[in-house]
Amino acid sequence: MNIKSQIPNFFTLSNLLCGAVAVFLVSQNELAIAAGLILLAAVFDFIDGFAARLLGVANDLGKQLDSLADLISFGLAPAFIAVHLAGGFEGDFSILAFTPLLMAPFAAYRLGKFNIDDRQTDTFLGLPTPANALFWLSFPLILEFSGTGGDFLGEAYSAFLNSAAGIALASLAACLLMVSEIPMISLKFKSLKWKGNQSRIALIVIAVVFFSIFRVRALPIILLLYILLSIAESLITKDNGIQGRN
Repeated sequence: MNIKSQIPNFFTLSNLLCGAVAVFLVSQNELAIAAGLILLAAVFDFIDGFAARLLGVANDLGKQLDSLADLISFGLAPAFIAVHLAGGFEGDFSILAFTPLLMAPFAAYRLGKFNIDDRQTDTFLGLPTPANALFWLSFPLILEFSGTGGDFLGEAYSAFLNSAAGIALASLAACLLMVSEIPMISLKFKSLKWKGNQSRIALIVIAVVFFSIFRVRALPIILLLYILLSIAESLITKDNGIQGRN
């Protein structure tokens, strides 16, 4: 066995382990720790790809393991968090409370599609599973470190978290976005030039500004802005393409 080729796989499987433990912790009502583990899984998800490219050992096995790990950490774990937020772990066995579980199979479809789609190099088609996970894990962190209430933003979060229907609708929207053909901004920089990276740089600047002002409560807003910026960029690019052909 080539030890060097297994280094990226170690980080990939660490990603999966974090997701698996996060699922268990959600069932134990430890949502904030589960959210932290999903964030750690995202770090491992970044490191495994970086390590594979650095060591020159990227291969099909690593690609498949990466998707399997992402399904647990960014598909199943956030779905469990959403079910918990909707009351599914508190005796509410309604359809609304368990609707968020649909995010797991939709995430699986998105990841499988990504593996065979050669169009997703500079941009993503559909909402990436880590971005969806970021949205859902942000709420346990908000409840743990800042709470809701006290201002308009806090009241809005409180209203959302107290509505099983709202959580169910948001999870359905996430499902559709994950399998959509909407181009989404990728943070993969091929150069440090402004041209061609306008949306990436704008998103990073906005995220830093919002996080500095609102701290952890900025996370859901940043994700929503990410989706809106991606849609706006797609429409502008499409419009420019149409004008260019006229």
